[in-house]
Amino acid sequence: MEVGLTHVDDTGKARMVDVSAKPRVRRRAVARGRIALAPATVALVRQNGIAKGDVLAVARIAGIMAAKKTSDLIPLCHNVEIEHVDVALTVEDDGIAIEATTLCTDKTGIEMEALTAVSVAALAIWDMCKAVDHAMRIGDIVLVEKTKEALP
Repeated sequence: MEVGLTHVDDTGKARMVDVSAKPRVRRRAVARGRIALAPATVALVRQNGIAKGDVLAVARIAGIMAAKKTSDLIPLCHNVEIEHVDVALTVEDDGIAIEATTLCTDKTGIEMEALTAVSVAALAIWDMCKAVDHAMRIGDIVLVEKTKEALP
């Protein structure tokens, strides 16, 4: 089955998808990513020794705020009514794993918000650590789950 691009009209021009006829359903998305850090940087993060402050707290808040602003950042993304955003950060020996879970009850998905939360959380970590680590790498940002269920 061939599926066309939904954000392109018959003439190839970008457009916002019309979701007006779709029903509101419960939607959930989970995205993951990571930022690779030098072992010395990981040690500083664990000790809360980065000069700018608490790296994990800043990254968590940055991810949540970014999810809430996704439709302002992605031109054709619908503004959905976000009900919950969780950004979990796991400090590992060689970096920080990031997972964002987003929830809404709306006519279209919430996956862009989860992906944006992960991306901006990683960027916030980069900003917090850039003075001490010049070899950081952001990567492996993926959507790992997207669900929807009809309302009762």
